[in-house]
Amino acid sequence: MTEPVITIRKTVAADLPRLQEIFAIARTFMAATGNPHQWAADYPSEQLLLRDIQSADSYVCEYDGRVVGTFVLRAGDDPTYAEIYGGEWLSDQPYATIHRIASSGEVKGIFKIALKFALQHFDSIRIDTHADNKVMQQAVLRAGFQYCGIIHCWNGTERLAYQYCQ
Repeated sequence: MTEPVITIRKTVAADLPRLQEIFAIARTFMAATGNPHQWAADYPSEQLLLRDIQSADSYVCEYDGRVVGTFVLRAGDDPTYAEIYGGEWLSDQPYATIHRIASSGEVKGIFKIALKFALQHFDSIRIDTHADNKVMQQAVLRAGFQYCGIIHCWNGTERLAYQYCQ
């Protein structure tokens, strides 16, 4: 069986309604798999999504002309990663961070596709997730990330932090 052909492109403002649908699907999935608290009902806000688009860090994954996934790939130092507790980063080399990755569930493997795209542009990738997000923890470890410690988000909540180095 062949893998579906997924294309990745920059997100545009016209994608916002579909992104909001995808994030609603993702929040429902997260709650159903034991992670009801990572993303509040209004997260991510339209303002945040627009900022991601304006900063050119937001991407969509398309399959057969339909947006089936989204993620943010942001290069440079992430201020929430400046301090890490209970561990250390694998490397201090320049990195990019994957944020707000979500899938409609229509196509499997969106995380692997986003990571492959990220590694075409960066040698070091960081990501974090909520302690209750067992599905994402398994996905990042399966993809070759290593657990590095705990970081605190902009709002003070703890996240498990991981890094992948080529």
